[in-house]
Amino acid sequence: MPAYNAAATLERTVADIPPGSVDEVILVDDCSRDNTVEVARKLGLTVISHEKNTGYGGNQKTCYRHALERGADFIVMIHPDYQYDSRVIPVAIEILRLGICDMVLGSRIRTRREALDGGMPKWKYIANRGLTIIENIALGQNLGDFHSGFRAYRRQVVETVPFERNSNDFVFDSQFLAQAVHFGFKLGDIPVPVRYFEEASSINFGRSVTYGNRTLAVMAQFWLHRLRIWRSPLFEPKAVPTNG
Repeated sequence: MPAYNAAATLERTVADIPPGSVDEVILVDDCSRDNTVEVARKLGLTVISHEKNTGYGGNQKTCYRHALERGADFIVMIHPDYQYDSRVIPVAIEILRLGICDMVLGSRIRTRREALDGGMPKWKYIANRGLTIIENIALGQNLGDFHSGFRAYRRQVVETVPFERNSNDFVFDSQFLAQAVHFGFKLGDIPVPVRYFEEASSINFGRSVTYGNRTLAVMAQFWLHRLRIWRSPLFEPKAVPTNG
């Protein structure tokens, strides 16, 4: 769980995780200004606190690094803001376990009415649909929501993707998806009910525009690299450690 000011929603998010479906919950706190850390420790979570704010992407890097160090076979990233329904975690993991997909996203947009009735702002819905169409075409996928804060991975995906080279900002997610496609992993999604309310985290319109432009730039980088016009480090394999 990449966390920033999640004290008001963390307990509800954790409470909905089906008993026995996860071995450990790791929360990385990115210098929250509320008592997120105290709530997480009270809930018995593994808590890692950043000494300085690293941004959304930087927070995820710490999450994945520690999940790998702890030997996780399957890694689930879910925002602790209660926007995503954590009851579907076992469903996502089972799809991975069966080998149907290597990476599973939670789609907030099963239908337009459901998304809007759940509180998604109209401008955000339109932007999401437009970007998702472009990304599906660019990456050859058929996902319902490229911008989900619920993602589950097989260990091999996180070990292979050079996520440490990614941005520390929100475009980290778009970069990771493009990288997963580049390295040949199978992506899929499952419907997750959308919840928008005051405490749920959400970037504002200005940052959304910046995020959208940067996401389009990632799609361009993906194709420039694939066509061997310009080599991007985002899509180069991780360096193989050498002994001695």
